[in-house]
Amino acid sequence: MTSTLTFQEAQLFYTLWMSLLNYVNQTYQLNPCLGKLEKAEDLSNPNVRIVSDYLWNHSSIIDTYLSATELSPEHREIVAGWKNFIKNQFILERHLQKGSVLLSLNDNAVYIVNTIDSNFEKKFADMSLPLLLEATLIPFNGKIIYYDITVFKNIPLGIGYIDAFKEIYMTSKKEKSFQTTL
Repeated sequence: MTSTLTFQEAQLFYTLWMSLLNYVNQTYQLNPCLGKLEKAEDLSNPNVRIVSDYLWNHSSIIDTYLSATELSPEHREIVAGWKNFIKNQFILERHLQKGSVLLSLNDNAVYIVNTIDSNFEKKFADMSLPLLLEATLIPFNGKIIYYDITVFKNIPLGIGYIDAFKEIYMTSKKEKSFQTTL
């Protein structure tokens, strides 16, 4: 079972994340029909992606948000850290107890990614690994979590690629070069 945030950490993430997305949507009037995001289930609305994509394409908005919003120093530090996001294509190579292994197609970096809740591994339960996906990785309390995952289901990976991905993972394991923070 892949490592997930605690209930309290997940609550904190969703509170901070929805506040930021509400600010972005209201300030830049991206989707007036979206309304105010108040609970985690609201994030499954496809229209939220428009707001988060805008944020990732204009990450300086985080600084604007921080200057306009009253947050505790701890919460400010968390949100400010989101400027260190990585949006890329990855290979989901395997699930470990300490997190899921994502290999960056950009630079072969190996990330250990925690889930916000237990739905991540369930989402991929009927798919064979490795899987090609696009994701946004963000730091949260000394861990890496994901946001905005898109899975490319119909891309067959040949045995040569599968072996190469496994070798990248094994080399990173041997050299202890997994990235667990951003």
